[in-house]
Amino acid sequence: MPTEAELITLRSEKRDQLLRKADPYPSRVERTHTTAEAIAAFQAAGEPDPDETTSDPITVTVVGRVIRQRVMGKAAFLDIRDGSGKLQLHYRRDVLGDTFDDLKLIDLGDFLETSGMLFRTRTGEVTLTVVSWRVISKSLRPLPEKWHGLSDVELRYRQRYLDLIANERSREIAVTRTKILRAIREFYYQHDFLEVETPVLQTEAGGAAARPFETHHNALNRDLALRISLELHLKRLLVGGLERVFEIGRVFRNEGISTHHNPEFTLLESYESYADYEDVALMVRDLIQYVARETIGTLQIVQSDGTVVDLENGWERTTYREALLKETGIDYVEHPQREDIIAVSKAHGVPVPDGASWASVLDNLMSNLVEPTFVQPTFIFDYPTALSPLAKRKDDDAEIVERFELFVLGYEVANAYSELNDPIDQRERMQEQAKKVASGDEEVEIADEDFLLALEHGMPPAGGLGVGIDRLVQLITGEPSIREVLLFPAMRGQLNETTPLPSDRTPPNSTNDADKTVSPSVLNEGDED
Repeated sequence: MPTEAELITLRSEKRDQLLRKADPYPSRVERTHTTAEAIAAFQAAGEPDPDETTSDPITVTVVGRVIRQRVMGKAAFLDIRDGSGKLQLHYRRDVLGDTFDDLKLIDLGDFLETSGMLFRTRTGEVTLTVVSWRVISKSLRPLPEKWHGLSDVELRYRQRYLDLIANERSREIAVTRTKILRAIREFYYQHDFLEVETPVLQTEAGGAAARPFETHHNALNRDLALRISLELHLKRLLVGGLERVFEIGRVFRNEGISTHHNPEFTLLESYESYADYEDVALMVRDLIQYVARETIGTLQIVQSDGTVVDLENGWERTTYREALLKETGIDYVEHPQREDIIAVSKAHGVPVPDGASWASVLDNLMSNLVEPTFVQPTFIFDYPTALSPLAKRKDDDAEIVERFELFVLGYEVANAYSELNDPIDQRERMQEQAKKVASGDEEVEIADEDFLLALEHGMPPAGGLGVGIDRLVQLITGEPSIREVLLFPAMRGQLNETTPLPSDRTPPNSTNDADKTVSPSVLNEGDED
């Protein structure tokens, strides 16, 4: 079997031959139908009467990538795929004449423009009899060896374009993600929210307790950070009188990578004036149910391991205190000492970062022992004030705030508050956060003086919501890893070992690699009659 370098050299030679005939990279193409539209048009016209000689055949021009090829003397069958689906092409020497011989210049991965008439083969497949055709993009590298999918997971993520070519599931996830984003927007538009945009580069990366990525603006000669949240700028808009706003945007957190974490991810945040966290809880349930119905048509979502998430009858409620007490025996309301929480953590094998505050140790215990137990949709309400510097205190307890988080399959999907709108209280809490920074805690809420200035002009009572879009896509698609729902996930560095394009074009001892880059089982499927 030829090496990759030999195949590339051969394809480059074919490119040169095509260039001598016509440009194999034209600027424009003529397409009358997608492959799906062509098949639909043929089926809508009905089967032609074999005794009827005056009926006009369905004539179309389609474009797409060659994914299967087989030449048999005076005839050939090719399959092409476009964004809508697949169509079989039938080439005949008696129809095409000398251009039939140019099929030897075609390889898997090339893009073609093809015109002809549709018919149905004896085995029932709608097929195009080719009348004219041309190459519209010549590929110089062979496709993945097995058309039915890549087995190298690292390669799938690093070269997602190959994954999308080879794996139907990857294309399906990408399409579903787009449908989810569209459904989210439709939901908010139906509820009279305005979609807005806020800065990605910020002087203070506030709105969450996370470490930012930092950069420098040369023209302004100032340090800036990539945003870690959308919150503080969206709440400025509430101050300005926009009562219902939402944004879907990328945020950046300088943290680790896992099946549920990527340093760059998509976040939905919405803020509604004159609402509280109970109103938001009802809204997020309605939102997720709406998205599921619109994208996959069911509220019973089967995960890759067979677990069924019930988005219709689930939605349990508990409190932070109750959940922690049930799983660990810790009742933080009774003010156990930091050492007591550390002892429980160590007894359960939960690591405790050096210098972590009482609240951080408590929440670390919660993250490791409690949250993973929530498989069906579960709201955890009423968090400790020390963990929620931007949330409003409950009327009857200054140590608890009106906050909830939504967990499904053991991970957080949504976070919401009754938003703190008292500028004095907000400043005091941010000052408390600053003390944590001084003691070495890097993941705290940073004081933003411009936001505090805005708050001093008056912000109405409001309910705010944040939803991790990538995790929501994981839930809807049933994928256990965030990398599967990100087209380009963060990857560790790797040297580029790609075979370079040849400097000379001497063909190897091979005439055609068309059938050598896919498995025999794929080559033999479909119609060849």
